[in-house]
Amino acid sequence: MAQKRIRLRAAPSPTGYMHIGNLRTYIYDLLLAKQTGGDFILRIEDTDQSRFVEGATVNLCKTLKRLGIVPNEGVWLAEDGETLMQRGEFGPYIQSERKAKHQKYAQKLLDMDKAYYCFCTEDRLAEMRKLQEATHQPTGYDGHCRKLDIGEAKKRVEAGESHVVRLKLPKEGSVVIDDAIRGKVNFDWKLIDDQVIVKQDGMATYHLASMVDDHDMEITHVLRGEEWLSSAPKHIFIYQAFGWEVPIFAHLPLLLNPDRTKLSKRQGDVSVESYLDKGYLPQTLINFLALCGWNPSDKQEIYSIEELTRLFNLSKVNKSGAIFNLEKLNWLNNHYLREMDVNDYLKLVDMHLPRDEKDVDFKGRIALMFRDRLNVPSDITELSSFMFKSTLDYAATTLTWKDHSVEEAVERMETVRQWIEQIDDSKLKEVKSVEEDIKSKIVDKGWGNGDTLWPLRVALSGQDKSPSPFELIVAYGKERTLARIDEAVAYLLK
Repeated sequence: MAQKRIRLRAAPSPTGYMHIGNLRTYIYDLLLAKQTGGDFILRIEDTDQSRFVEGATVNLCKTLKRLGIVPNEGVWLAEDGETLMQRGEFGPYIQSERKAKHQKYAQKLLDMDKAYYCFCTEDRLAEMRKLQEATHQPTGYDGHCRKLDIGEAKKRVEAGESHVVRLKLPKEGSVVIDDAIRGKVNFDWKLIDDQVIVKQDGMATYHLASMVDDHDMEITHVLRGEEWLSSAPKHIFIYQAFGWEVPIFAHLPLLLNPDRTKLSKRQGDVSVESYLDKGYLPQTLINFLALCGWNPSDKQEIYSIEELTRLFNLSKVNKSGAIFNLEKLNWLNNHYLREMDVNDYLKLVDMHLPRDEKDVDFKGRIALMFRDRLNVPSDITELSSFMFKSTLDYAATTLTWKDHSVEEAVERMETVRQWIEQIDDSKLKEVKSVEEDIKSKIVDKGWGNGDTLWPLRVALSGQDKSPSPFELIVAYGKERTLARIDEAVAYLLK
């Protein structure tokens, strides 16, 4: 018997920006699909029309495209990059377009006495919940309409009375969820609420629509956040009611703040678009998120997408929540910025340098000097701002070395100025060459590195902390370097 083709789906709701936790799920979907030669499907779950955001699906596809995450089936961007299309044999892939299918399955559940009509009003449900809370009972539907005569219920429906459809779950015994990450998890049926599966507007809820669509689209693996684990019994019930093969469920650990609270907007950004817009590279986010809750080795942190695909193992994903470590994210982004093609890097960083500076080579030298120091490209704006100033504020620091006098500082700078002026322009392009030249002359003079290089570096930067004077000389070029030294000497002699 041929092995069943592995099929996984990303199933976001078009309610706004993509949550960083959802992206991790999609990455795992993609890795498992690529690893097995299976299918990765993008399905849009828009049955909750009250939360629908116009344009959200297009933006979501654009974000996935920026990340290099491209489904081979389902909803995607047309050639114009602005409109949506659907591709594949299991469509439609927009859930609201499957409304009639969902209602058909809901009717089957009603006919099998696996679901029932519920006519409870919002006011009654609110009073019920209030009473349960006051008496310290578990909150949940009390089954008021569960035993209604089906004939009477149908008449009320035909008469146009407002209603929903609920699952008619067992109230005795238990159900076991076999989770790919957590193993076997037991749930007591009497603690599980009769879930609404069709709303008053006739639209199916997630609990019915997603299960039906997963079955119809032959989804073999369902990866989702652990917050859905408590709903899994309801979903298993639907599969078993229809006699369908249950897919492999895997409930991924939550992404957590450093204080181990759930990652939320209150403590920082949670949207993928925000991180991309800040300059976190696609390969950074994929590498970082893939290792949030899983790592094939404790000796390696940098992985290509090919390595992640080859090594990914769903059963090795941790059960406990994964800390969203911003320091690690920054470290990874710094690594990928340093590994980028030079021209791509310069283009990326240039937008964060002054528009009115027309010397492209000068800006390029500055960009390369700060390359190892950037977490995100925009960091260069503040780091390099002093290099574009017409004058520096030397009052904010000191140009003299420790207990040296002003006269000694001036002597050092004027002498080094002469050395720099004599350096061949070809050698001024290499930091190492400049460093060797100046340091050898310092030795010949019998001076110390500190008392010579400190005033030189501050003269060039106006800061207590900055790149080395040799890096600054190369970045500035001879003319700008000499002008800075003249400016510092004039400041000391005024």
